[in-house]
Amino acid sequence: MSDVKKIATRESYGKSLAEFGAEYPNLVVLDADLAGATKTGVFKKAFPERFIDCGIAESNMIGIAAGLSLTGMIPFASSFAMFAAGRAYEQVRNSVAYPHLNVKIGATHAGISVGEDGASHQCLEDLALMRAIPGMVVMCPADDTEARAAVKAALDYVGPVYIRFGRAACPVIFDPDTFKFEIGKGQLVREGKDVTIVANGIEVAAALEAAELLAADGISAEVIDICTIKPLDEEIIIASAKKTGKVVTAEEHSIVGGLGGAVCECLSEKCPTPLYRIGVRDRFGESGPAGELLKKYELDAAGICRQVKAFLG
Repeated sequence: MSDVKKIATRESYGKSLAEFGAEYPNLVVLDADLAGATKTGVFKKAFPERFIDCGIAESNMIGIAAGLSLTGMIPFASSFAMFAAGRAYEQVRNSVAYPHLNVKIGATHAGISVGEDGASHQCLEDLALMRAIPGMVVMCPADDTEARAAVKAALDYVGPVYIRFGRAACPVIFDPDTFKFEIGKGQLVREGKDVTIVANGIEVAAALEAAELLAADGISAEVIDICTIKPLDEEIIIASAKKTGKVVTAEEHSIVGGLGGAVCECLSEKCPTPLYRIGVRDRFGESGPAGELLKKYELDAAGICRQVKAFLG
């Protein structure tokens, strides 16, 4: 996919907020002194009167967002995933989710691909934390097209939403002219018959590339993109599991509690299927170039290919 256009989903986040700003006059954006990194600065430039820099005070930012939602505004509170889901967890749970307020959380810089910032910033547990909160919609888009669609869907949805965006540029997979997005619905991006690879975020592109490598060895892999891990599209996962008989999940997140956990829960209850989880195996990250870290943790296409082949035996 070296010749495919690549865009970081955090870029998509900032641009889509600015684009939707005119359509939604009640859209307001909050940031915790990271507008340049989260790309919310694009919205700030277009609509300075609807942008609030809360400083390095993420918990306070979530409280302000909760208050704004009660006045009829649609607040997007933005920071790195480590701070939005970690430092502000109690406020997200008690001030936003418990009263089911219409607050959106845009979390950037999650996962190993944060790179040189290291373990303190490479949040590998945010999806698990947010998925455990009652009533919270949790999304992790795969590319620019899906990221923009996820922001629009969040704007139209009434209730708390957590969207995870990446720092690193990733291939554009979906055609914006034909792509259809709905909260809670997955996307079949490649048909296969021997194994299902369920992925989200940057791992969707890696899974597609891995499927090509597997095809060279005579293995037909079906690839499903699950942007919304809560509510989960159980129907598409179960249908594919019945078709292929084996399922692999791939995520730039801990194997504990994220996409892999959600798919395991679904299949163990409704369609018992042999399953293998690809992700970070219950450890913290480390500092280094994003590409090298993805390779080391076997989250690149070659790593996924090796693990799928080992799983198939």
